[in-house]
Amino acid sequence: MPIHPFEIGLDSFGEVATDGDRTLDDAETVRLLVEEAELAEASGIDVFSIGEHYRPGHVDSAAPVLLSAMAMVTERIRVGTSVTVLSTNDPVRLYHEFSTLDAVSHGRAQLVLGRASATESFPLFGYDIADYEQLFDEKLELFLRLQREERVTWSGATRTSVVDQRLRPRMRPGGIPTWIGVGGSPGSVVRAARHGLPVMLAVVGGRPQRFTGHVALYREALQQAGHDPQPVGQHSLGLVADTDDEAIETWWRYWEPVVTQLAKERGFYQPSRKRYEAELDHGALFVGSPETVARKIARVARDLSLSRFDLKYDVMHLPRRSRARTIELLGREVAPRVREILSKEPIHV
Repeated sequence: MPIHPFEIGLDSFGEVATDGDRTLDDAETVRLLVEEAELAEASGIDVFSIGEHYRPGHVDSAAPVLLSAMAMVTERIRVGTSVTVLSTNDPVRLYHEFSTLDAVSHGRAQLVLGRASATESFPLFGYDIADYEQLFDEKLELFLRLQREERVTWSGATRTSVVDQRLRPRMRPGGIPTWIGVGGSPGSVVRAARHGLPVMLAVVGGRPQRFTGHVALYREALQQAGHDPQPVGQHSLGLVADTDDEAIETWWRYWEPVVTQLAKERGFYQPSRKRYEAELDHGALFVGSPETVARKIARVARDLSLSRFDLKYDVMHLPRRSRARTIELLGREVAPRVREILSKEPIHV
């Protein structure tokens, strides 16, 4: 059967921008994100999503607040999270935040739940990283039950019990669109399938096609669990500019120091120019002119049977004008071109 209509989204991790020779402060970057959500809507983007991080240079630590501000200045675009670290959030509080966001946005809220690739939130909120798996499993079960059932009684090992609770304000019947973020673990796609949830593949390095097996496993697990087919999305990094050369040189200038630091902290690969060019050619970086980026998105959409592609457009200290141009070109030129290419050979699952 055909998958859902193909969507194009933007992801931000709230990384501070620059304006000329000046680095924006945290408050200015928060306000810039609200402006960028407005621009995204005007440019035709389908979804605007905010991450959750607790690192210097990131201002996305209170996503529901930011998303509510965005909802107040937009009318159509859906607002959500590119990752909510469920393991260190309380499901009851999360329900209240997103039922409220869904109300103020007139039903435009959604979110992606993840276990966390960056683990700063565990010590910050007093959780033990040793409980990584159990925390996510139990909190996911509770959060989904709160969305899907009118009254909930629940008990587990990671928080106090919930006894015959009906939360307010209520979400729409059945809850809001809730995706599971997958960073490479086959167990994550099986978990999503067991609950009948869509998956968002976080592809930040290497060939996206290496996730083909994950998608096949997910489809099989959905069928075995008795669920209808669900959307598959991809989150990757990149920049769109008027020419390939401009995009390639701009992204390299700001992406290279970030990945160099991550290599020291978390064992990421060292970002040599050769490796960078390989990522541009057939890897997970979507950098180039509108035609170049559109063709690459369409190619991976077919290979992975995607119904949504989200571009993480911000990187530390990227000039605000480059961020704005990416947003404009992605919505006004890339998205229509992707849909045009895919219309000639529709994706099926």
